[in-house]
Amino acid sequence: MSNACLIIIGNEILSGRTQDKNLAYLAEKLNGVGVRLMEVRVVPDIEAIIVETVNACRAKYTYIFTTGGIGPTHDDITAASVAKAFGVKLYRHPEAEKLLRDSYATRDVELNEARLRMADVPEGATLIPNAATAAPGFKIGNVHVMAGVPRIMQSMLETVLPTLQGAAPMQSVSITTDLPEGSIADGLTTIQNSFADVEIGSYPHFVDGGYSTTLVSRSLDKSRAEAATLAIEQMIGKLGGKLLD
Repeated sequence: MSNACLIIIGNEILSGRTQDKNLAYLAEKLNGVGVRLMEVRVVPDIEAIIVETVNACRAKYTYIFTTGGIGPTHDDITAASVAKAFGVKLYRHPEAEKLLRDSYATRDVELNEARLRMADVPEGATLIPNAATAAPGFKIGNVHVMAGVPRIMQSMLETVLPTLQGAAPMQSVSITTDLPEGSIADGLTTIQNSFADVEIGSYPHFVDGGYSTTLVSRSLDKSRAEAATLAIEQMIGKLGGKLLD
């Protein structure tokens, strides 16, 4: 199964000023085309850290996605950092420049030099279209560089997804019990050992003064996820627990 890593770039994320809204969307969409998101890193707007992170991750995973840092301001250094990671120069892509000129002309907004920086991409990169604002992202090697603004990232991702080579998407089955995690931990370990090809996750909740736990079984083979879930249900029954809607 193809895998992926997301690199979230931006001081505003690390400071807590801005909350990332791209991770869950990206993970769900990638799973839908059979690409598994394996790791997420959040890094500041510091060139050396971006370069190091991109190079480490692109050697490890099938696909890399970055979000953030491709706007017109001084701290938007993602494009230049990715170019440095690949050892190539940054240049003004003529097609990207035309897209920006056409878009700003229709809005009667000045296309100044700062905005034109959004047309600068690493040599050898191909553009990722952006139907939301025209300013494109880009792809170089296995690295896809996209905007941090959710609606723009989503627009770019829609054009990227058909180009990815994945496998069958992961299938999941979930149930919720009134038993706390501590009561089911031993039995759950035994079941996990019996279903090595199924990922079993345990997620506790504390609501209205009571405990509950959601158990999720994930596998490429839905019948195996269902079989693991059945074993979990039987364990819950033996422990005197019940399933919740």
